[in-house]
Amino acid sequence: MTAVDGDENHHRPEAEATIPRVLSVVALVLERLVARNDRLVATCSSAGLGERLKPFHGVRAPSISIGKYIERIYKYTSCSPACFVVGFVYIDRVVHRHPDSLVVSLNIHRLLVSSVMVASKMLDDEHYNNEFYARVGGVSNSELNKLELELLFLLDFGVAVSSQVFESYCLHLEKEMARNGVGHTIERAVVSNTIGDIPEMTIGDP
Repeated sequence: MTAVDGDENHHRPEAEATIPRVLSVVALVLERLVARNDRLVATCSSAGLGERLKPFHGVRAPSISIGKYIERIYKYTSCSPACFVVGFVYIDRVVHRHPDSLVVSLNIHRLLVSSVMVASKMLDDEHYNNEFYARVGGVSNSELNKLELELLFLLDFGVAVSSQVFESYCLHLEKEMARNGVGHTIERAVVSNTIGDIPEMTIGDP
């Protein structure tokens, strides 16, 4: 896997019209999880956020939605759609390994950009470096470096995803699509993309 510095000046003008279905489904599943956990934290005094995900917490929830944030990562980082499935696997593993720590609106964005970045390093022949992902994700490079390491320790460095596990998560996501009246299959192929200029953004202070 080769890291590139993000100085490319290509763009993907068709990006908005051809957002892979898998991005929408991952966003839908995560939005439901976050909404449920936010309600739990708000209504149950005994429901804490857990210490293990504290490094991913922001002071407040970012204004950008989960869906738009995922689209932004896809549009500018050139990662393959499969990275979002594997990133979702990582978040799910974290949830199961550390059930006392809830994925909520305060931490989902940082979890997402960290997970997709690590997934891209595992899957894509070429991937952009941490500094570039930080710029896309709206965090500082130093913070993203720390978040990447935190994520790896939360996963006990278990970042390998077998083809069987990958397929099982694709099937799970397809079932979620069917529940919402959409009976399509999601993209499984790893593809190469190009990028354009990146509008600046921030998801707030940690």
